Amino acid sequence: MCSKLYSLAMVNYDFLKDYIYISDLIGYLKRYCDRIDFITVPKEISEEELAKVLQGYHFLIVSTYPRYGRKFFELNKDVLLVFRFGLGYDNVDIKAAEELGVAVARIPPYVEREAVAEHTVALILTSLRRITKADKLVKIGKIRVAVYDTKFINELAGPKDLSEAVVGIMGFGNIGSRVAEILIKGFNSKVLAYDPYVPKEKMLQMGSEPVNSLTELFERSDIVSIHAPLTKETYHAVNKEILSKAKRGLIIVNTARGEIIDTEALIWALKEGIVDFVALDVVEGEPIPPDHPLLKFDNVIVAPHMAVFTHTTLRKMFKAAVNAIVNYIEGKSIEEQLATPKTPRLRP
Repeated sequence: MCSKLYSLAMVNYDFLKDYIYISDLIGYLKRYCDRIDFITVPKEISEEELAKVLQGYHFLIVSTYPRYGRKFFELNKDVLLVFRFGLGYDNVDIKAAEELGVAVARIPPYVEREAVAEHTVALILTSLRRITKADKLVKIGKIRVAVYDTKFINELAGPKDLSEAVVGIMGFGNIGSRVAEILIKGFNSKVLAYDPYVPKEKMLQMGSEPVNSLTELFERSDIVSIHAPLTKETYHAVNKEILSKAKRGLIIVNTARGEIIDTEALIWALKEGIVDFVALDVVEGEPIPPDHPLLKFDNVIVAPHMAVFTHTTLRKMFKAAVNAIVNYIEGKSIEEQLATPKTPRLRP
């Protein structure tokens, strides 16, 4: 047992402060840390200012923003471990952290897999069957329950059964492959897959048909579900050029990163009728303002980046964070460690 010389900051997780199971995390870590704080900083904070705000904290549990780049690690000499409380780590400079003696880890992919895959399928079904629109029309009295007419059918009938739909998976990794599995085994859907980093043999073994390009995926799919990580390569990969070649009436679901889709191009495709429905758990530039143009479309669903939000998964995420911090303190290996410095920083 250590002498409780460590301090921990949970950055931009103030909304978890009163979460019913937060004691699972805080209670255990208090055995190791004499200071545990929730810190909120703006997305666009400079790395210099961020380094000052987080001075004195040895462990950081961080969100998708702000950015933790080289300048931050150069100026903040206290941080020992950065733990990304999620899968994506595009806002953390892994190379700089490692070179400057800071360890970086994240949630193991299997922890979030089921929750995000289930959420994705829920968004696909909601989009395909117009559930949110039906709910709204019933509640405002525009449509009465079990009183049908032609207008009702025209407005609310889904374009096709999911078993008849061609679903394209962009990113056939941990979550994308699970979504494909659910769709194939549970709904008998035809699934196309695009991922230049996954062997085509693996896609075929799982019952998916590999395609050669993102363009082909959009040309052939009735529904495209996005599961790629955000990288320089995938930033705005879904752009006007891609969308202009998409099958008309396309449904797009994104539970990965908002910046993979060019928002202006998506709005254009919605107005042109190329894209029929969009369901987003993530949006470019989040958190988005209430006057965001996407929120004005009746055929766009926007969820608040909540795909992992089940009590089961959140508790597993807390456990993963605890394990990473405790293992670091005790000199043990850390699961899903992204940066392993050759010369770690001196401990207090």
